[in-house]
Amino acid sequence: MSGKDQEPNGPQAVDLTALELDQLLSLFIGMLSAKAWQYMGIRLKPGKKETEKDLAKASATIDCVSYLVEKAIPYILEEEANKLRALVTDLQINYARQT
Repeated sequence: MSGKDQEPNGPQAVDLTALELDQLLSLFIGMLSAKAWQYMGIRLKPGKKETEKDLAKASATIDCVSYLVEKAIPYILEEEANKLRALVTDLQINYARQT
């Protein structure tokens, strides 16, 4: 097999402009929810040995996730909408436990 036929190792660039709205919203919701868990000190940031809390950033991030979920609802299946609503609820409950 020649070098052209083999897939390169490692991450590949994705053209975000080629994604549909529901795909973009899902991507952003996933990224922001991961940061919210980190800001709450519940998940470890990559490369760190200890959690760090920043509840002001956690609150803002959760608000953004909630907003994006509501905007995504018309474009996704009901089952996915329920999962995203549950994600927002989990984030909000865990935030309340941290304060």
